[in-house]
Amino acid sequence: MTVYTGRGDEGQTDLGNAERVSKTSHRIEAYGTVDEANALVGRVRPTGYDDVDAQLKQVQNCLHVVQAEFANPDTGEDDPQIDASDVDDLEDWIDEADEELEPLTSFILPGGGDAGARLHQARAVTRRAERRAVALGEQERESVNAEAIRYLNRLSDYLFTVARLVNQREGVPEESPTY
Repeated sequence: MTVYTGRGDEGQTDLGNAERVSKTSHRIEAYGTVDEANALVGRVRPTGYDDVDAQLKQVQNCLHVVQAEFANPDTGEDDPQIDASDVDDLEDWIDEADEELEPLTSFILPGGGDAGARLHQARAVTRRAERRAVALGEQERESVNAEAIRYLNRLSDYLFTVARLVNQREGVPEESPTY
């Protein structure tokens, strides 16, 4: 099997239901941005922390499911879907990390060590993916799994928290903006 087909050479692509759409459609923008976030999460692994790496691997699998959901407007009940338990996992991990972290008392600048900075970048792209997913859902006749949008929202919170956690474990101090 070859990677290239030439079917997208004129700006169209296939959805999961074989419908042809423009590569600029809201649906393509949504799952393409989720793909970008997934690649950034993959770029930060391994962090050197087994607990974080196991969580990030699960995140990548969930992002792959979100991509598949967004790529197919006709998902069936047998297709993998993000559900409330996936959001619950993120919330549990945030709560666990918060127990280890110093309390947040002000805004912080994204950055830190290499892993922390990459996690902040993944967080920012995840926020964009969420905005693209909301835009897709607002488009007439487009249905989007509400749990997938919740997942992206909570994922950005998780990535922010785990960026702080990794930076703290590495002894990298947080910096607040000056006004």
